[in-house]
Order: sequence, then structure tokens, then C-alpha cells
Amino acid sequence: MPAIAIIGAQWGDEGKGKVVDLLAEKANMVVRFSGGDNAGHTVVNSQGEFRLHLIPSGICSPHATCIIGNGVVINPAVLIDEVDQLNRRGVDTSRLFISDRAHLIMPYHTLLDGLEERWRGKKALGTTLKGIGPAFADKVARLGIRTGDLLDRELFWERLQLVLAYKNAILTGVYGESPLSADEIYNQYHHYGERLAPCIRETTVMVEEALNREELVLLEGAQGALLDPDFGTYPYTTSSSPLAGGSCLGAGLGPGRISRVVGVFKAYCTRVGSGPMPTELEDETGDLLRERAHEYGTTTGRPRRCGWFDGVAARFSARINGFTGVAITRLDILDVLPHLKICIGYRGDGETINYFPPSVTALARCEPVYEELPGWQTPTSDIRRYEQLPFEARQYLARLEELISCPVNLVSVGAGREQTILKKPIL
Repeated sequence: MPAIAIIGAQWGDEGKGKVVDLLAEKANMVVRFSGGDNAGHTVVNSQGEFRLHLIPSGICSPHATCIIGNGVVINPAVLIDEVDQLNRRGVDTSRLFISDRAHLIMPYHTLLDGLEERWRGKKALGTTLKGIGPAFADKVARLGIRTGDLLDRELFWERLQLVLAYKNAILTGVYGESPLSADEIYNQYHHYGERLAPCIRETTVMVEEALNREELVLLEGAQGALLDPDFGTYPYTTSSSPLAGGSCLGAGLGPGRISRVVGVFKAYCTRVGSGPMPTELEDETGDLLRERAHEYGTTTGRPRRCGWFDGVAARFSARINGFTGVAITRLDILDVLPHLKICIGYRGDGETINYFPPSVTALARCEPVYEELPGWQTPTSDIRRYEQLPFEARQYLARLEELISCPVNLVSVGAGREQTILKKPIL
């Protein structure tokens, strides 16, 4: 069976963790292919509630091998702490493996992340300050250190000395900071290497072998399509590609091995950090959505910006990812609203447009053109069959299908794994 990519379709935080956890019951392998510990995937199942940052959301499945792919940047301290927390709660992590090609987040990355944001001042990007961007920048600049380097002490020391000399020149010369100690970093990361060594593998072979055995492989993304550095609201984006195309690079497999691409949308929109968001609600309705859904970042705790569903951005996301189906999450959050709005176009610079502008300046000038639908004002969290949803809820979902130009496969009406309505099979 070919691979299935699970992709965030908006600005992240759409509920990918729940979808992956649900599908992982039938999967043989789950591969996280992008981002770093700036991601926060919340999983709620019979074992409890888990907030994952690096470990794939299939870790609670007793038979799924979980892989952190080469497209992820890894803070080893965060990863080890996450493993230890799962073990203390009875979750088996012996099936977790790490690509030897995945790059490491080093102490200078987190330090520089904060210094660069401070330098930007009022034009700060709103990063998570976890060193993700600087680590990916070093990867492209060929200054990165990879997990596989931890297995060779001499190579790691040689690589560290070279890179740290350059970083210390920036820290002291540009920012007036004290230099970092190579010995301290070496000893710290040597300890991490000893702990992680049993997990570090050539994981692309593992993925290939699973696919050749016709096993189900899930590719789990982080963040969302509108944060892609090429197609998102640049420069207010993330640092690696969260798109379906990025799953091939970040997991190490050819595009022909992917049979389905499932886009995960919230029934409304949220965004964390800076950058334009046309449907943002800075009123009582926005506050209601935030508090009712507890829309605060899993990683940062920052309040999320909330707004109506953006059909223009959704169509764009579907096009650049090639969605074969979608999952709609958090439908239950809309249960209390008497009326709902959906953005069906933008009005900017004196004209109405139905495409997502490439320029954040142009997008910031866009005003949403709304279509209003009636709400259902009845609880949906206990409903398990699509036909049992209120007519108005089905009408709302049908309109989303039209705007996205893609069928809805499943609908989430709560955080629990069981609070899911299967409209059309994904597997």
C-alpha cells in the first residue's frame, strides 16, 4: 500500500495530531517529515492526553514504527525529555527511530533566534525562539551538524569547532554576546549522542522496505501550507516545507509512492504569530472561538488569532498540495453560533479577486467577501454518524467541500479519538 500524507491546510494547529493518531491504529509506520519542536501535536486517546513536539503522533499505536525523518531539525534535549515523559506514562518508545540525516539544533541556534527577533524589533516574525529557523538556515548554508555526526566523536568535534568559530564571531562581533564554549557543547552533545545512538538509523531504507511490503505508511507534517516558505505568507512563514511535496524530501521517498494526500482544516481559521490573516475576528466572536476552543499554542502558550473559514486560502492550499480528501476538525466549536460566515473572495485595490495573493502587502490590504449561512445551535460532540448531524451543519460542510473542491472524508467533533465522524473512507 502506498503512503498517505497528512498535511496541515491552513496556518497550522489544525488538528493533524488527532487525525494521525486515529489513522495510526491501522498504520505500520508513521514518519514525521518537517519542522522541529516548534510544532505541537495534541493527541487524546484511551491512554490519556499527550502533547507531542518531535515524536510522531502514531507513537500510541502498539504496532506502528515511528520515524523522525531527515526533514526535521532536532533539539536532542527536547527529544530525550519527550521520550522520558512518554515512558513514565507507559507509552512504549522502543519503536522510535531517528534519521541519521536529520539536522541538530545547537545552543547557538536558539541564542541567535532570540537575538535576531530582538534585532527586528516591531517587525519581528513571531518565531517560537526555539532555534528552528537558524538550524534550517545552517542546513542550506552547509554549516549544519547532523544526528549521524553524533556517532563519530572525532568528526563531531571537528565539525563543531569549524562551525562554532563562525558563530562565535557573529555572537561577539555583531551582538556583543559572550562566546560559547566548544568543550561544553561537545560534552553535552556527546552525552545526548550516547543516549540516542540506538535510535539513529538510515531510515529511508526502513520506509522503502515498509512500502515494498505494501504496509500502510503515514507521512505526518508540521505547521500548515500557508506557512510554507515558498507559497505561504513570506516572510511570516516557517523554515521547512509543510506541503505534500515536502513530505517526499523530508521522509526520503519518491512522489510516486504517495497515493493520497489528506488536508486537515479547522472549521474556522486560526493563526499564531505575525503576518496577514484576512478573516481574523478582533471582536467578541473571535474571543468566543478562542476561549471555547482553548486556542492557545501547544508549544508557546500564546493566544491564537481566530477568524472565519477562508475559502480562498483553502482553494489555494488544495491546489498546491493536490488534496485527495480533507478532514474538518473542531466543528463542535461552532455549535453555539446563530450565524456563520465563509470567505468566498477578497476585495482589494478596488477589485474582487478569488485567488491568494503572493505578496503579504497585497494580502494585508484584502478585505474578505463573506457568504453567510445559518448556524445549528445544538451540540454535535456526541454525534458519530454524518447523517445525524444537524441539517445546517451538513449544509456548512457541503459548502466547504465546494470551495475546497475536494471531498470531506472525516469530521472531528471533539478532541477524543472516538469523537470522529467518518463520512468517506480514507484508507
